[in-house]
Order: sequence, then structure tokens, then C-alpha cells
Amino acid sequence: MPNLLRLLFRPETRRPTPPPAEVNLRRVVLIGLALWTLASVVMIALAIIDRVDWIAVAVCGAGLALGGIGWLWVKRRATQV
Repeated sequence: MPNLLRLLFRPETRRPTPPPAEVNLRRVVLIGLALWTLASVVMIALAIIDRVDWIAVAVCGAGLALGGIGWLWVKRRATQV
């Protein structure tokens, strides 16, 4: 293992950074949205029968909203490339 001080003062001795992994972001965002939708349905059902607070439904709604923003970002990024 290289010495930390040597790496700090001579960064050229480090190994090169590997290239980034290719990931299908559209699939990742869609899976996340599907999971948040499923969680929303479950939390709404549990909130109706008073097993959880409605704050859990709000958390799922926030997850869906952020996923929607992510979906718009992925679509915009795909048209720019």
C-alpha cells in the first residue's frame, strides 16, 4: 500500500482513475418511480386503516416528486447528447 504522504505530495504515483460505468439512467429512474408508487399505495392503505401516520404518505409523495424531477432531467439530458 502506498504511503499517504507520498500520494499527497506526488499524485502522479497514483493509479489512473477508472472510466465511469455506463448506466441506463432511464431504467434506474423508472424503477425508482415504480417503487415509490408501490410504497405510496401501501402507505395509503395503511393510513386508511390507521396503522401509520399520513406523514408516510407525504414522504412517498416527496419521493415521487423527486423521481419526476429526475425523469425530466434524464429526458432533457438525452435530447442534449
